[in-house]
Formats: sequence, C-alpha cells, structure tokens
Amino acid sequence: MRVLVTGGAGYIGSVVAGQLGNAGHRVTVIDDLSHGHRAAVPQGAELVVANLSDREKLNQLFRKHGFEAVLHFAAFIEAGESMKTPENFFRNNTANALTVLEVMLAHGVKRFVFSSTAALYGNPVRTPIEEDDPLQPTNAYGESKLLVERMLEWFHRIHGLRYASLRYFNAAGSASPGHGEAHQPETHLIPRLMFVALGRQSHSEIFGTDYPTPDGTCVRDYIHVSDLAEAHLLALTALESSDRLIYNLGNGKGFSVREVVEGVRQVTGHAIPVRELPRRAGDPAVLIASSEKIRHQLRWAPKFGDLESILKSAWEWHRHFPDGYPKSRE
Repeated sequence: MRVLVTGGAGYIGSVVAGQLGNAGHRVTVIDDLSHGHRAAVPQGAELVVANLSDREKLNQLFRKHGFEAVLHFAAFIEAGESMKTPENFFRNNTANALTVLEVMLAHGVKRFVFSSTAALYGNPVRTPIEEDDPLQPTNAYGESKLLVERMLEWFHRIHGLRYASLRYFNAAGSASPGHGEAHQPETHLIPRLMFVALGRQSHSEIFGTDYPTPDGTCVRDYIHVSDLAEAHLLALTALESSDRLIYNLGNGKGFSVREVVEGVRQVTGHAIPVRELPRRAGDPAVLIASSEKIRHQLRWAPKFGDLESILKSAWEWHRHFPDGYPKSRE
C-alpha cells in the first residue's frame, strides 16, 4: 500500500516506517523534526519536513501520492510536561490529529492506525489492564490522546473510517545496532539510566518512593520497540477485514523503577547512583497491560518478553551512539 507515517522520524514511528518498507509498502514520512531525526528515517522512505498543522501541505501530499492508509505517531509524549503546559499537548496531539483526519476524509482515505497510550487508563481499576476498563487519564498527555480516540469513534460511526487504536505501555530497546531511542530532551527512565552508565550524568532520579507498590516506586510494563512495530503492521493488515480495533500492547509483566535500575546495573556493570525525589504530578502507581486480545485475534507475540533482553538492546545502542543520531543529519 501507499502509506503516510506521521512522526516517522521519531523513535517508534521510524521503526514502523522501516518495517513497512521491508514488507513492500511505499512509505512517505512527514515530520517537523522538532523531536525526530532525519537520520532515523529508513532508506527508501520519502521524508517531508512539515508540521501537521499545515493543511495545504497535507493536501498536496495526499493528491500526489494517493495514500491508502495513515499511521499516526506525531505527538508530544512527556506526561510530566503536559501538567505544566497542557495547551501545547492539546494543540499538537489533538488538534493536529483532527487536521490529519479531515484531510484523509477529504481524499477518501479510510484506514487509520493510531499510536495511543496506556495513559488513557490513569489509575487503573485492576491489573493487568484490559481494553474495556474505564478511561480516566491523570495527566493532560493522556487526555490529549483520549480525545483523539473519541474522535475516531465518531468518525467511524458517521464517515465509515476504519481504525486501529493501539494503547501501549513503555516502549524501550533498540530496533537495530544503528537505531535507538534519542529524545530531546530525554525524559524516559531507561535512556537516562544509560546516560549515567556512560558518564554523561552523575546520577538518575527516582520520582516517588511512597507508592502502594512492593518497593514504593512506580511499576510499569516495558515493551520492545520492534514488537510494537510488528503490532502496527498486523493492525494495518487487519483493517482490510475489520473496521474498528482497539488493543493494549505490553508484555503483561510489571517492573518497578528500582527493579529497572538494578537491571541496568547488571547489564552495564555500572553502579548507577540515584537520587530520590517527590512524586511527579499525574503518575499512576501501576500500569501493566493485558495483551491477550491482540495475541488471540491477530496472533501477535512479543519476541522480547523479558526486561534483560530489552535493556541489553538499549545498551548496545547507547554505548555505540552515546550522542544519539549525528547532529549534522538532524
């Protein structure tokens, strides 16, 4: 198919774009490179540098390429930052998604795969979390994504939009020796711990040690970025015969912040000093996914099912590319 990948120069979007190309699809990436990297875009994919608020640029692209599907990754992802400047998240994550959907409909494109988030569930009523559990975000980032899911439901009912919403948990790891996680700024736990091992930071932080968990720190479900990407391709194919798909993506196993710190110590051989700080606003205590639905319906199965393999692949990327992608190519 001819597919448009929004945010395809980012961490997850670029891996999906690469897998799409390997599967024989014709891939166009649109990214404003504010958080993405030109060097992350896979060979064979066309890169268009533009913001999704540019409706005319989107119209030009749809007219030129005749897209048959859109995979939407472009979004701000820092949950903590969303509690300081929520307006930025609603503008970039929600309003820009609406622009993309409007342009799709204008050009008769009816297949959409959405990069959603486990942040929709907020403080879950049970774990592992299932897809029909209450959606009650505790931060503006999660709310900005939930609003898109609500739009998708209405566009499906009224306009016949076929969509898949993939709610995933903490993406981690490296998809290949030359492709890994490089956010600006980096707020995710595993890369920040790797920075300490590399000597780029003196310590890392633990935000909150008084949560109702076994060791008092947040518990999260980590999933390898390559496994995430495979799920997106399965969902895209499934939209040929299904018109509405909602799936959680995770390993179904939870690891506390302290357990991740200890895992990085083992993988890197570094002491990893940490500093304990108060909780961040909007951080739920436990987020663990049940992915039984996608495993059963689409036969998806993570290849990196344990924390150690995820951390080892992340360490390979960070120790070979301590400064991330080359600055001259961004």
